[in-house]
Amino acid sequence: MSPSDVSERRRYYRIQDQIGLEYRVITADTAPPLAAACFDGSATAGLQQELRRADLEIRTRLNVLTESDRNLAHLLKLMNQKLDTAARIMTFQQKPLQDDQWLQVTLSEGGMAFHCPDVSWQPGELLALRMTLAPELNQVAVFAEVVEIETGSKAQKPFMHLEFRHLEDDCRQQIARHVLQLQARMRQQQQDNNENGTG
Repeated sequence: MSPSDVSERRRYYRIQDQIGLEYRVITADTAPPLAAACFDGSATAGLQQELRRADLEIRTRLNVLTESDRNLAHLLKLMNQKLDTAARIMTFQQKPLQDDQWLQVTLSEGGMAFHCPDVSWQPGELLALRMTLAPELNQVAVFAEVVEIETGSKAQKPFMHLEFRHLEDDCRQQIARHVLQLQARMRQQQQDNNENGTG
């Protein structure tokens, strides 16, 4: 890996997280325009994207409303969150992930790394990934390339480094928001532990 590649990887905030991960091996010739098309439920991908756009518009309007009526804006925000959460729960209940599909990963806007049970992957391999991000249960589908494989002892699974490819702005924003929210929760937890004398 070149120094420029290492520098590029370090540009992003990284977190340790447990996510649901589904993947499909693809080729550049057969890859669909959107990664979501590689997974079950792809027929609703367009509707999900439309829903995210509507949610973004609602959030923008609520920010404006806050300036004139803070209480009403807060109430509408809670209602929007409630509907959003209910929709995610219903979607997840229809097709829950298995235990072995939840992995500990290092995640950033630029890519991810994790111990992978599939030892057949090779550097340069192209993948379609669908990540389920807890606790919101947001599902983000992206393309990625295997850029590095670290092999240790036989008892340890290979450690895969993936970089996202052709990442849509909407997906990038979802990942970035998840990273920042998790960092904020971790800082708050650390602060609470320090105040309680358990840190």
